[in-house]
Amino acid sequence: MQSAVGVVREREVPASWIALKRLIDVVLGSLLLLLAFPLVALAALAIAIITGGVPFYAQERVGMHGRRFKMLKLRTMVPGAHAMREHLDHLNECDGPVFKMRDDPRCHPLGRMLRRASIDELPNLVNVVRGEMSLVGPRPALPSEVERYDDFAYRRLCVPQGVTGLWQIGGRTTLPFARWIDLDNRYIDEWTPLGDLVIILKTIPAVLRKDGAR
Repeated sequence: MQSAVGVVREREVPASWIALKRLIDVVLGSLLLLLAFPLVALAALAIAIITGGVPFYAQERVGMHGRRFKMLKLRTMVPGAHAMREHLDHLNECDGPVFKMRDDPRCHPLGRMLRRASIDELPNLVNVVRGEMSLVGPRPALPSEVERYDDFAYRRLCVPQGVTGLWQIGGRTTLPFARWIDLDNRYIDEWTPLGDLVIILKTIPAVLRKDGAR
C-alpha cells in the first residue's frame, strides 16, 4: 500500500481468515444491531426531545486503504460544535493528531452520558453490516488526522477499521498516541478470527467499567 509518506508494509493472511472475519461481522454484527435497536431508538428519541435536533450524525472517516465513508453515530454535541473546535485546541488532553477532552463543552448533557457508556457508537454496527467497518480493528480516524500520519501510524489503514480493538480494551483515551498506534500495529501483526472474538468478549467489561471513556 502506498501512503502519503512512503510504502507501508502489509501483513499477508489466509484468504479464509478474511472470509471468516467478514462472516463474523455480518452474523454477529446483525445480531448485535438487532439487540441494540431498542436502546438506540430510545436514546435517539431522548436526543430529539432534549435537543430538538436530528439524533443521528454521519461523520466522514477514513477506512481500509484510505477509502472514506460516513460513520454513523448518535449525536452527542450541540449544533455548531464543529465551528467551536478551533477555540478548544489548547484544552486537548491527547497528544498526536487527535483531539479529546474529558468534559467537552460541545456535548449536550445527555451526550456526555451516552459517550461514557459508549452508547453513541452503537450505530457503527450499521457500518459493520454494510462492510465499511469491522467489529474489530483500529478505530476509524478523521481525514485531518490521517493527513498527519507517518508510515507507522498510516499502517493502521491496512486492515478494516473497527468498532472495538486493542486500544478500546487497553485504556482508550488514557493512552498516549504512540501507545495507541503500537496497539494498532500489534493487532495488524497478530490478528486471527479467534483473536477477534476474544477482543469482542473483553470489550464488554471494558465498556461497563467505562475504561478511558470521555
